Amino acid sequence: MTVKLPDGSEKVVGEGATILDVASAIGPRLAQAAIAGRIDGELVDTGVTVQDGATVEIITDRSPEALHILRHSAAHVMAEAVKDLFPMAKFGIGPAIEDGFYYDFEVGRAFTPEDLEAIEERMRQIVAEEKTFKRTELDKLEAWDAFEEQPMKRELIGELPEGEVISTYSQGTFTDLCRGPHVPSTGRIGAFKLMKVAGAYWRGDSDRPMLQRIYGTAWFTQKDLDAYLTRLEEAEKRDHRKLGRELGIFSLHEEAGAGLPLYHPKGARTLRILQEWLRAELYRRDYVEVITPHVYKADVWKISGHWDNYRENMYFFEVDEGEGRVNDYGIKPMNCPGHIMIYNDDVRSYRDLPIRMFEFGTVYRHELSGVVHGLMRARGFTQDDAHIFCTAEQVTPEVMKMLDLVDYVNGVFGFEYTAEVSTRPEKSIQGFDDEWEHATQSLMDALKQRGMEFDINEGDGAFYGPKIDIKLRDAIGRTWQTATIQVDFNNPQRFGMTYRTAENTEAQPFMLHRTILGSMERFL
Repeated sequence: MTVKLPDGSEKVVGEGATILDVASAIGPRLAQAAIAGRIDGELVDTGVTVQDGATVEIITDRSPEALHILRHSAAHVMAEAVKDLFPMAKFGIGPAIEDGFYYDFEVGRAFTPEDLEAIEERMRQIVAEEKTFKRTELDKLEAWDAFEEQPMKRELIGELPEGEVISTYSQGTFTDLCRGPHVPSTGRIGAFKLMKVAGAYWRGDSDRPMLQRIYGTAWFTQKDLDAYLTRLEEAEKRDHRKLGRELGIFSLHEEAGAGLPLYHPKGARTLRILQEWLRAELYRRDYVEVITPHVYKADVWKISGHWDNYRENMYFFEVDEGEGRVNDYGIKPMNCPGHIMIYNDDVRSYRDLPIRMFEFGTVYRHELSGVVHGLMRARGFTQDDAHIFCTAEQVTPEVMKMLDLVDYVNGVFGFEYTAEVSTRPEKSIQGFDDEWEHATQSLMDALKQRGMEFDINEGDGAFYGPKIDIKLRDAIGRTWQTATIQVDFNNPQRFGMTYRTAENTEAQPFMLHRTILGSMERFL
């Protein structure tokens, strides 16, 4: 049978050939380097059988996905080590994350530094044993029985649809619930280190048990691990929380609340200068400035969908309106509703569009305490937020104007940046197929016309539209998301936004969310 390769060529392989067989047919060095594969866009293990006519890609340690696969496998090795040392341990989840991995455990007592050393040593032994990662597919009942002593795994299994095939991965006698893929064997995990232990509520719910989360990092070579640890040392020296206090820019106080910075005179002046500079630039580019309230009645959040889809990330409170009337109010996590209501205050014509409305709006989001991190991830922060209301034909040129602004601002500060286009997720607003296609293509067309390279982040758009994310690289190589350009089909429909066309008919405008600095605090 014949398979297609990413370069457009074809390779003849035998019936029943696996990813590893395809790699061997291409060359022995590639077979030795293979850690996983991709069949028709789906990541799979090297032992998966390919079909005639399939497009096949071999994943090696040079592939963008390689470190994620390696770290996911390292999380399984760590879980096995914990199981060996703490036989009664209960297991939560253990994903790969940026620069590493973690796993959540319940062991009945706190892990000590000595425990981490012992776990790490046991991991080295497991890696040296070169245990094969073996995938098994089960039905729901079989999976339920397989995890008889693991209540958290059973909870996850219980939520899966009936009839869905459930996969597990085993190395030696240890088995975990997992979609995969994994490296072929534990011996492919080159260099790793356990970093720290932190508390984490099961599934992020403060009403659920507190588990212990062990964080680690894994790399293909010791050289890469050493370089990463050096970067961490440099990052610690440049920790903005420490520098912010030392330089008199901002401070954080436990009694004030996590993620709520207090700006000292130098910090306030810096933010004000930054805002004034950007405000002047936006006026020059025909934006209009508005100011909207910090709180709205819950009615607004019900219309926008935040009440149903985002309530757990918001702060709500009751207000006694008198005469026995009590209303719920919500502090805004986003500036969109106010801008939409201002748009709807007037009858709009196609001649009025595009309208570029901006605000330095302070928003509040109930981030979990475990993810709050100084100014990088705060609960209260100010966005250089804007919404552009335009026709379908204006989407591409408006996005190009935003990208020009992104380039100008980052050029002033000397930042290098990359772009990603996030496409339609599996769960998305329905009935807008043409709009999704048009909007996604408009974003990519704008990037291409600007001559910008970009990555595709399949299925990672918001439920209400595709987006462009801009990521900056700092002095020690870390990346941070700042600017976002987001198409929104949801709010124009929910709030009944319209404009009069040249044919004097009613149409719904396209709505583009955008930030350039992102969070003023993070940019600072």
